[in-house]
Amino acid sequence: MRKIQTQGVHHITLMGADRQTSIDFWEGVLGMPFIFDQPNLDDPSQGHLYFDPGDGRLITIFTNEERKPDATRTSTETGAVHHIAFNVSQASFWQVAKRLDARGIKHSGPKDRGFMDSIYFQDPLGLLVELASYRFEPPEGCRHADVMIEAHRIRVERGDYNIDREHLADAIELLVSRTQQSLSADRGPRDPYAKG
Repeated sequence: MRKIQTQGVHHITLMGADRQTSIDFWEGVLGMPFIFDQPNLDDPSQGHLYFDPGDGRLITIFTNEERKPDATRTSTETGAVHHIAFNVSQASFWQVAKRLDARGIKHSGPKDRGFMDSIYFQDPLGLLVELASYRFEPPEGCRHADVMIEAHRIRVERGDYNIDREHLADAIELLVSRTQQSLSADRGPRDPYAKG
């Protein structure tokens, strides 16, 4: 038996209502460029809209002009999607609440997740959307996931409840020491201010 190795999310497809509601939300609220439009090739009664969430991947929406928006919270039963999260920069994150308030969109307010900041709100069809912003940048040549796994190991070793900023900082330092060369034989901390 052998695994099938994935290499990232290709796209996520959601069931939408009418075409304009989808465009107004995904592009008009979240700023995702509307990049492709064709019929649903498996069901010609539906449209298939494509949006770029900012990383060149795709969010696609099946639409039908007979379906109207229903803001009832989508199912959270076993097997259902609880929420979908999108990355935003720290600069954008701290504007989200104000910009949602200006539109009259209810939201959770900023949530401290230790390694990231989050804010939650529903789309016009009741899907919970999270805008998340990492509190760190990974070292050159590393990914966010590399920092997260090292921070997790540090957290567990210390017996801490959740990952927080100190775990991230220590994980970044560890990754730099592993992945970036130095001419120094000893790269330990020093005090250049100590008097001799």
